[in-house]
Amino acid sequence: MVTERRDDDVLRAPLVIEYPFSRTTGPVIGAFLTGLREGVLLGIRGRDGRVLVPPVEYDPLTSDDLTELVEVGPAGVVTTWAWVTAPHAKHPLDHPFAWVLVRPDGADTAMIHALDVASPNAVSTGMRVVPRWREERIGEIGDIECFEPEAADA
Repeated sequence: MVTERRDDDVLRAPLVIEYPFSRTTGPVIGAFLTGLREGVLLGIRGRDGRVLVPPVEYDPLTSDDLTELVEVGPAGVVTTWAWVTAPHAKHPLDHPFAWVLVRPDGADTAMIHALDVASPNAVSTGMRVVPRWREERIGEIGDIECFEPEAADA
């Protein structure tokens, strides 16, 4: 005997996969986040003299502890980019924008962030950019709302 199954006979439940955790920031990342809250961008000097942004706790070449924080930028140059035509809800901007790697002045590495420009024709490798700081900052990477082209008269 075969019974017909109706859709309302099937049990359904939402499936949400999450990995909630908390982490203390420590002295290096904590200083970086505090700097963002204050409108200051910090890097860290590696054993070879390079300045790494965002700062890391351990030298990527030697694994030594790093402690020498260095103020960088906040202006910098775009080292590479990708255009986003249809932003998702969790993207930092609600209109088309570019993901960019920005190497802040005084730094030897780049950090990823959003660049607010009108079209892909308005972004190029090597262009100078500055952060657009949130009016109310709380000590997170979102305190930089995005980057934008540096004014020509700056």
